[in-house]
Amino acid sequence: MDDLHAASHASSAWADRRDHREWLRAEGRRLLRHYARARVPGGFATLGNDGLLVNKVPQGIVTARKVHCYSLATLMGIPGASTLADHGIAALLDGPLRDHEARGWFEDASGPSRKKAYLHAFMALAGASATMAGLPRGQELMQAATDVIDRHFWIASEEVMQPTFAADWSDPEAYRGANCNMHTTEACLALSDATGDPRWLDRAIALARRFGHDIPAAHDGLLPEHFAPDWTLLPDYGADQPADDTRPYGLTPGHHAEWAGLLLKVEAACKKAGRPAMDWLLTDAVSLFDRSVELGWAPDGQPGMVYTVGFDGSVSVSVRAYWVQAELANTALMLHRRTNKPRFEATYRQAWDFIADRLIDHDAGGWRHEVNAQGHPSQTVYPTREDLYHDFQATVTPLIPTSASLAGGLR
Repeated sequence: MDDLHAASHASSAWADRRDHREWLRAEGRRLLRHYARARVPGGFATLGNDGLLVNKVPQGIVTARKVHCYSLATLMGIPGASTLADHGIAALLDGPLRDHEARGWFEDASGPSRKKAYLHAFMALAGASATMAGLPRGQELMQAATDVIDRHFWIASEEVMQPTFAADWSDPEAYRGANCNMHTTEACLALSDATGDPRWLDRAIALARRFGHDIPAAHDGLLPEHFAPDWTLLPDYGADQPADDTRPYGLTPGHHAEWAGLLLKVEAACKKAGRPAMDWLLTDAVSLFDRSVELGWAPDGQPGMVYTVGFDGSVSVSVRAYWVQAELANTALMLHRRTNKPRFEATYRQAWDFIADRLIDHDAGGWRHEVNAQGHPSQTVYPTREDLYHDFQATVTPLIPTSASLAGGLR
């Protein structure tokens, strides 16, 4: 976008306009209504691209994210949201998704699976948000999740999460990765807001320093995601499955933007706690965000942020995933508020225009989880529509000041 056009946005931010905020609220309510149909006995299941249930098997990630989102909606005063959140909490505490013998949670209700830090980070986030929403068993869920994280996943000597174990907590995986630690950072910030315990902010800062500062500093401002246990880069990791939904090959521009947003949230958390906020939090947030746009926005000449690129910058998986555009919008908004630089407002508008034009599905409901470079629905990475976590959060983020967590900000 040219400088003159960008400059025109400097004093007219969309997020400050009543009509835009009303549009976001309406879109958020539409998403909440749509994904309520995913409720099944034992939790929440997955919807297909037709807006209907794929099956009735409760999913761990989907249920935890639903609890988080309907807890946010409870804080917003949306009738019926607490009922759905309570249903999810009861399912996570009492139902088949939980391992009632060895502790922790499974990926779905079909039987034992590897215990994943990625999943358990969302359990902690759900518990923290439910606690802040005042839901009856929110604190019980939060405590159960943090007990498991402390006992099994958190590697104190490295200040990161052990990615996975076997179902019985044997066989720790010989791998270190950015994605599960990214969502752990988010969970730690919410736990900090929910409990006031400084250890959660300490952990968020440690994770932000490693993944948002140290690793990019060692890799020309880029954020590779796959490492051996000794933190040696694994540059070919995932090359055989480049479109994996949690550990794709190469660089993920959307994660560059998402980590940038987390650095701003850590900065906000430090200020709230009366702690000094490191200068690199803002500097690296800007750098990571700029690299995300440089790498990911329209590298093939078509609009939208691509899913992944190779280490040489060539497009690896060209689909435009829903969450990538949502996180681009979220961080652009926070950076504009933090710096008042018009280019961030311009990117915020660009992201939402793409979402409205290509992703919002007014017929089947929800958002298309991915489209190809031409804007047509595709199923390369996401064959179904799992849940509303990224899209609903994108409708909430502009409504409140930048805060450590959305639940804390709403509260």
